Amino acid sequence: MAIVGSQNPVKINAFEQTLQRLFADASIQVQGVSAPSLVSEQPMSEQETLQGAINRVAYCQANYQADFYVAMEGGVDKFDYGPATFAYVVIANSQHQQVGRSANLPIPQSVYHALQNGEELGPLMDKLFNTHNVKQKGGAIGLLTNGVETRTSAYLQALTLAMAPFLHSSRFK
Repeated sequence: MAIVGSQNPVKINAFEQTLQRLFADASIQVQGVSAPSLVSEQPMSEQETLQGAINRVAYCQANYQADFYVAMEGGVDKFDYGPATFAYVVIANSQHQQVGRSANLPIPQSVYHALQNGEELGPLMDKLFNTHNVKQKGGAIGLLTNGVETRTSAYLQALTLAMAPFLHSSRFK
C-alpha cells in the first residue's frame, strides 16, 4: 500500500505507474489523500517547494499506515539563466526518506511575473493556452513542449530515480 499526499489524479497515477514499473509482479495499491503542504499555494523557491513535499509526507506518515508515503510538490524559482518550474518528490517508508527532483522547465518571464503577483501556474497556463484544468492533465510541461513531455513523464523520472535507495537499500548505508 502506498499513500500519495495529494488527490490530484496525475500525481496518484504517476506513483502507481512508478511502482508498477519497479515491482511488476506485485499487487499495487495507491491511495491519494488530502495532505497539507503548509506552504504557499504556489511555492516560489526551491526551498519552499521541497518543504511542501516534506510536510505532505510527514502528514501522511502521521495519519496512515502504508509501505510507502510520497508527495510531489511543484514550484517555481528564478535562476541565473531565467525562471523555471520544477517539482520535488519525497518518498518515505518506516526507515528512510528520500528526496528527488524533476528537471527544470523554463517558463516565460511574463509567466514568472504573474506568479510573483499571486497567480498559480495551472490556472495561469489555462488562461494563456485557452485550456481547462491543465494541472490535472499534461500541465505546463505538456503545453510548453507541445505534448512531447507531461507532468506525468516528469514525475515518473523523478520518482523512479528517488526509489533507487529503496531498491538497493544495502548499498545506501
